[in-house]
Amino acid sequence: MKIAVVALGKIGLPLAVQFAKKGHHVIGCDVNQKTVDLINAGTEPFPGENYLAEYLAEVVTSGHLTATTDTTKAVSESDAVVIVVPLFVNEEGIPDFGWMDAATEKIAAGLQPGTLVSYETTLPVGTTRNRFAPALEAGSRLKAGVDFHLVFSPERVLTGRVFADLRKYPKLVGGIDEASTAAGIDFYEAVLDFDDRPDLVEKNGVWNLGTAEASEMAKLAETTYRDVNIALANQFAIFAEGANIDIAKVIAASNSQPYSHIHQPGIAVGGHCIPIYPRFYLWNDPEATVVRSAREANAAMPAHAVKLLADNFGELAGKRVAVLGISYRGGVKESAFSGVFGVVTALKARGAVVVVQDPMYTDAEIVGLGFEPYAIGQSVDAVILQADHKEYKSLTRSDFPGVQAVVDGRRTMDPKNFAGVSFRVIGAGA
Repeated sequence: MKIAVVALGKIGLPLAVQFAKKGHHVIGCDVNQKTVDLINAGTEPFPGENYLAEYLAEVVTSGHLTATTDTTKAVSESDAVVIVVPLFVNEEGIPDFGWMDAATEKIAAGLQPGTLVSYETTLPVGTTRNRFAPALEAGSRLKAGVDFHLVFSPERVLTGRVFADLRKYPKLVGGIDEASTAAGIDFYEAVLDFDDRPDLVEKNGVWNLGTAEASEMAKLAETTYRDVNIALANQFAIFAEGANIDIAKVIAASNSQPYSHIHQPGIAVGGHCIPIYPRFYLWNDPEATVVRSAREANAAMPAHAVKLLADNFGELAGKRVAVLGISYRGGVKESAFSGVFGVVTALKARGAVVVVQDPMYTDAEIVGLGFEPYAIGQSVDAVILQADHKEYKSLTRSDFPGVQAVVDGRRTMDPKNFAGVSFRVIGAGA
């Protein structure tokens, strides 16, 4: 089978490699010529994805994967097209479909009868049928559900472990009609393998969600649930700080009960999922007050971390404060919607001199993000840990000459290593 994968980012490229490893001929499409050149040379264009370097070299060498900037031509030669183009929201929470619409236009121009088109980018409910089906029809002069199949099948993986997650989690598929759904199921059964999961309600594999709308809703429901759960944990944490309670012990005890799972609190979760997808849901359902309140609560956590520092350190004006971590989570080089931006903004609002460090970023990259670089070992007055990189676990007071206060926003560092320093953890009493 010939497959076009549109957008070769941190999800799209591993997906293309997975399909190629199954013996299919894959054409990866991307607008970035440098990315295309690196992939065609068998070189991973970004770090941090387990097994990507070796798998990519393998499928490029075998000829099962090539890359191009000509999406229309690639689509015209393919039996199936998988779209993983990013979709964001603006400051008002309105989805910005610019990149998705542009990619869809190019796909439509090359679309052939009998092709399967699968959108994997998380979308507001109804988008596949009501926005992209008409756009594909207009650009191809073909009829969705008659001349080509159209499904929505959300990606359900985390960067850094994509290949493992593709095996671990059921693949959800829903089409604009029964024939499209059946074609989508056949496709994903041919390109994926699944781990045995006796804990699931049905056999792990490709699951029929019935409609594109149900498949869209499933992804929004699982990510929005996490956002609400995290917000609840964060509110518990803020209360616990004032009541001199360690919320980690409370959550551990609560999670020992059946049907209970409460996330650990911390500085707001970033990335392309948790901060964004609940806003897609709110775009569909603006009266969802619980969802809106949760998103606001999580977005406020960077400012809370700075308040916690100020409450324990005192006036921050003129003080040199190091923020540890640009990435939205440990081990991943990705700054999208990271808590670092809110932390730095809140510190500067209090007059602090802010410096930033991340082991995954060069000084030049840190400057490019608008921050002043910091090197472990330089003198600072205070520290806020924002990302749970493994490199931070062994840090001690001696790594920060002059430090007087530390706020650990991810329960990563050992308080015993900071004797004599005001050391606070979000969700823990004084």
